[in-house]
Amino acid sequence: MTATRHKGAAVRRSARKEPDSSHDAAESRRDAAARERILDAAMAAFMERGYGETSTLEIATRAKVSKRALYAFFGSKEAMLETCIRERVERVRLPSDLPVARDRDELGRLLTTFGTMFLREICRPEVMAVFRLAITEAQRSPQVARTLNVAGREASRNALREILARAQSQGLIGAGDLAEPVQQFFALLWGDLILTLLLRVGRMPDSREISRRAEAAATAFLRLNGGPASLPEPPSR
Repeated sequence: MTATRHKGAAVRRSARKEPDSSHDAAESRRDAAARERILDAAMAAFMERGYGETSTLEIATRAKVSKRALYAFFGSKEAMLETCIRERVERVRLPSDLPVARDRDELGRLLTTFGTMFLREICRPEVMAVFRLAITEAQRSPQVARTLNVAGREASRNALREILARAQSQGLIGAGDLAEPVQQFFALLWGDLILTLLLRVGRMPDSREISRRAEAAATAFLRLNGGPASLPEPPSR
């Protein structure tokens, strides 16, 4: 009888714990949803009115949260702006499992794939909006520009640097510091596209134009960056 009572008590205690766990999970989901609403509201307001003209009250009203809740998630309006930019740019993810090129033809195809994927992601309207916002607020909030640089610009350059480092190890391009080749490839890929998009004086490229740009950039890059010079033939005996 005593064992039965103890077992029953244990079951009741376990049953009492379950609602607590379920409550915590539900609260976490509500917090995540509220945080996302705040960021969406902040980004929309910043784009419509500008960072300086947007108040935290307006953001809270749009997000349907209290100002107290808003500051519980983000300590300041600048922190909201930085988070908006960082999280949206970080969504532009290039795959980390691209194959290793074994010859220059494969390297050309790999660079074309990389360039196509990069342009497709970076030319999305919401990403362009983040770039414009960061440029607008760069003088007032230099940390915003630094955030964009680290989260977006450096991440893509590091991905390309890894591709080119592997190509160097295979003897497909010449040895040396990769900073210039990385910059060169992006210059070939962009041309004046980034400027025309930021100024809204050019149209967003379609998938065919993106593929054409990437292939042309890869072809030009390989022409400019040949492999190591061939070793002389050994003398015949």
